This record gives sequence, C-alpha cells and structure tokens, in this order.
Amino acid sequence: MTGSETSPTFRLAYVPGVTPAKWVRIWNERLPDVPLTLVQVPAADAPATLRDGAADAGILRLPVDRAFFSAIPLYTETTVVVVPKDHLLTAAEEVTVADLAEEVVFHPLDDVLGWEQPPGEPAFERPATTEDAVELVAAGVGVLVVPQSLARLYHRRDLTYRPVADAPQSGVALTWPEEATTDLVEDFIGIVRGRTVNSTRGRTRSQDGERSKDGQGQEKNARRKPATTRGGRTVTGQKSGARNPKGTKSAKGGAKGAKGGGRQGGSRRRS
Repeated sequence: MTGSETSPTFRLAYVPGVTPAKWVRIWNERLPDVPLTLVQVPAADAPATLRDGAADAGILRLPVDRAFFSAIPLYTETTVVVVPKDHLLTAAEEVTVADLAEEVVFHPLDDVLGWEQPPGEPAFERPATTEDAVELVAAGVGVLVVPQSLARLYHRRDLTYRPVADAPQSGVALTWPEEATTDLVEDFIGIVRGRTVNSTRGRTRSQDGERSKDGQGQEKNARRKPATTRGGRTVTGQKSGARNPKGTKSAKGGAKGAKGGGRQGGSRRRS
C-alpha cells in the first residue's frame, strides 16, 4: 500500500431497536484490518442515508424501495402493547387489537408498524417520537403499540408490555443500494447468512489480496485451493440462515401508517 491510498472501511447503518453487535463481532474476527463503523439513524431517515452514500449497507425496517435497494430479510419482530404495570391489560399473557378498543393508543410520528387503521381511540395529537410516547404512557395518559425491541430500548421500571396477537409486525432486513454491491457488502452478507470463513461464497483476506481504497477487492497473485472430492463428488460448503433474535420470527414488513387525531384520555388501571 502506498502513502496515497486509504485503508478500506465498512459503514453499517442501523435503526433504533436493532442490535448488530453479534455480526460486528464476527466481522472484527474475520476482517480485523477493515474497521466497521456503526451509524445509528432514525428509521425514517435510514433509506436516505444509504441513497446518499453515508453508509455502505444498513439493517433497516421493511418495507424498502426494492427498485433501488437489495434486501435480505433477517427476522420479524413480535408486536407488543406498552402499559403501566398496574393496567388492566396486564392480567392477560397476550392481548388482541380488540382489547385496545377503549384505550387511548398513541401513534407517534416515527411509528414503524403498517397500520391500515391504528387501534383504539386516537390521542389529541401524535407524539413526535416513540420515546416521547413512552413518557406519556408512564404518565398514565394512554398506551403504545410497538415492536418488542423498542419496548425494551425505552424500558422503564413502572411500565411493562404484553404481546398483541393480531397486530401488524415489523420486519428487519439487511439493505444496500443494488448498484453498490461491493466486496465488503458481500462479506457482510456472508456473515449475516451464517456462512463460515471457508464457505465457497465466503471470502477471506488471504483470498482477497489487496483492496482498492473504495472497498472493492482485487486479487493479486492469490491462488485458490482446489475443491476436495469424496467418492467422486466435489465437497462444498452449505449456507445456513441467520438466527432470529429472541421474540422474532420470519414474516414480511408492513406499509406506512396513517395519521390519527382525537381525544386525550387516561389508561385503565387495576383496582
């Protein structure tokens, strides 16, 4: 490497509630000389971050524009309702949207669930953020329906949550601009898909040779070992899917939510 060249880096955007730590750890083990920089962005701003080139890839909430982005769905989150600990809804292990009919349900402006029609009674005005809505729930003004990871992110001692069985769910996907599928992006794809270092589609630093400063690999005098054979058949690696975090499952993301306006009320509490 000459003095005029810049060492490659990989910038990974992620939205609130997402925890990329496991994949970052594997990246650092496999590519220790390629720093991975995390870029936390609001869910609504994440697509623009990738379009503008401020990050190479991102772990975003679905849906995304498939005409511009490539996306690999990773998991779908359980949806929960956040309530005060003494609320009537805590008497059940799981609730339904119908159970929220008489509740004031906050629908923050940064909502990530694909509601066709938000449940319950709308609040007088929509909170600016999910974090603001959680504060209002703690004040006993209403309840909030969010992906479970956001309920955990903004957890308070005086609040709890219950799964909402029939609510829309939020899908999470590894996303990147389709026309910017660099070698480093391919490396990260291999990590989230659970490929091993020696996978036929996984790449190691010794195989890559030197990388150009824009992060795309170039092989220089690198030799590949021939595939071994057993019984006349070539032995190749198998892909394994990415593991889903606790409280998640495979499903599709939803569409944009609708605005709501209405009255301000209080939460029902157990006597």
